[in-house]
Amino acid sequence: MDDAAQADEPERGSTAAAARAKYSDLSRALRAVQQAGAEANLELARRLGIGLTDLHAMNHIFSGGVPIGPVELGQRLGIRSASATALVDRLEHSGHVSRQPHPDDRRRVALVPSEQSAIRTMAAMAPMLAGIEAAAAKLSDTEKDAVTRFLTDAAEVMRAYARGGSAN
Repeated sequence: MDDAAQADEPERGSTAAAARAKYSDLSRALRAVQQAGAEANLELARRLGIGLTDLHAMNHIFSGGVPIGPVELGQRLGIRSASATALVDRLEHSGHVSRQPHPDDRRRVALVPSEQSAIRTMAAMAPMLAGIEAAAAKLSDTEKDAVTRFLTDAAEVMRAYARGGSAN
């Protein structure tokens, strides 16, 4: 058994309550935010009239600074090449993305989000984002700085975990 698998093994005789108790209120609150985010993604997909996998694909396409192609998208989503092609076909047909020559390698295809899709997505998210901004407005500048640092660090820990690395 490798180190990562061994770390995932519960201690002998441990209980779920004991496992939860060793984490702070802050860790539990962040986990609640993750769960709420998953629920919000379901609602956003519903509002956009797409499936959850399509929404996850759009997140990868829209949030990256470097253009990605169908192959990399499939790798990020953990789906086979044929499934990624079908997914991109759906997103292209529905006007969310277009296939264009990759800016750095003309042999490759880049998936480019449409302006109209970005506008629709932001409009669909507007009520949630307004609520988040209202919550943030209750914080002092010092508190906002601390929360921003914490969330940035927590996001990096989660990304490292998602890559199969250590979360420390």
